[in-house]
Amino acid sequence: MATRDRNLHPCFNKKASCANGRIHLPVAPSCNVQCNYCDRKYDCVNESRPGVTSAVLNPEQALLWLDQALAREPRIRVAGIAGPGDSMADPVRTLQTLRLLKEYHPELLFCLSSNGLNLAPHAEELAELGVTHATITLNAVDPEVGKQIYAWVRVENVLYQGLKAAEVMLDRQLASIRELKKHGVAVKVNSIIIPGLTDGHCVEVARQAKAMGVDIHNLIPLKPAANTPFGALPEPDKELVAKLRKQAGEYVPQMTHCQRCRSDAVGLLHKDRSQELAQALKDVSRQTCETKTRPYTAVASREGLLVNQHLGEAEAFHIWARESDGSFRLVEQRKAPKGGGPKRWRDLASCLSDCRAVMASAMGETPRKVMEENGVTPYVVSGFISDNLRTLYDGGDMSAYAPRNGKACSGCSGGGEGC
Repeated sequence: MATRDRNLHPCFNKKASCANGRIHLPVAPSCNVQCNYCDRKYDCVNESRPGVTSAVLNPEQALLWLDQALAREPRIRVAGIAGPGDSMADPVRTLQTLRLLKEYHPELLFCLSSNGLNLAPHAEELAELGVTHATITLNAVDPEVGKQIYAWVRVENVLYQGLKAAEVMLDRQLASIRELKKHGVAVKVNSIIIPGLTDGHCVEVARQAKAMGVDIHNLIPLKPAANTPFGALPEPDKELVAKLRKQAGEYVPQMTHCQRCRSDAVGLLHKDRSQELAQALKDVSRQTCETKTRPYTAVASREGLLVNQHLGEAEAFHIWARESDGSFRLVEQRKAPKGGGPKRWRDLASCLSDCRAVMASAMGETPRKVMEENGVTPYVVSGFISDNLRTLYDGGDMSAYAPRNGKACSGCSGGGEGC
């Protein structure tokens, strides 16, 4: 990877913010926490705050958007992922985006923002993919305070509320910070100043942050959002914010130039261009990206005309590409790897690493999950291959081709073998 100057990150270095820009790639729509101050609006160009974006992109679209943004704003030095949900609530999308960034834009710094609930297990991989900076939103280091901030917290399929939610949240946040620092990632902690709740707790957060080696602390005044539990609270005034920053600054250096960036922010901190480029972002979100990374689609078919074969039954896959005139060309028939168990599906995902999608008449949950985790979107469909391909590449509704019985396959054992 190309040598990158970490000091050019405009959020971590105020001096760098005057000449160095950033872009937030909105590829993470899901969230695993409901905060009582948060209302995520996907299309609200008049608001500048986290959780707001004019469009949501998939990883391939994000790469295309980054290329366009760099052409418009060559001062961008940092590519980050900050929502509009949580960057690690659905790690597959974020990790795939980072893989593309590492391959095609190694000259940039990579960063992400997260609530820290699901980051620790991925910290090592994030560092390997080139993430140099990360922000963890840590509002409380006392679960009694935290339980008043979080309506619920979801870990895998378990939903926590009340004190237990706050305890789970805190344990995982601290673990995420420790793992990030262990792997050499610079960490910024964001803390929301909530009147009557965290305004008397911010210094404790700073003290804990210092103990973990946090690099910079960002105290952000609450911006009340309508239709939220904290919507009627007043926004902290400048005097209170300055006072708390001075107190917390005795423990950790304070960020004083935060602009409460949107999830689709682009440009310099003091000259954001997200509203100006909102329509261009929306246009990219509607495109079916056929990039050089994954130009093909794999199809399980008996005769090459219909999607009519189970993923696990296919001894070979028909590999299709779209031509410049919109037609489709059969590139090759690619043999499927042999074997059994999860390794078989990992090998298949590797075999289809240049494919954006795989279509089959049925597939089990294990191979479906493995395909998704490796950036190959699985579709259980039927009908003519040409119709399915056209709908897929034109961004249409693939559910129209779902099997009529709604089942993956009859007699499925669920044993992880793909049937």
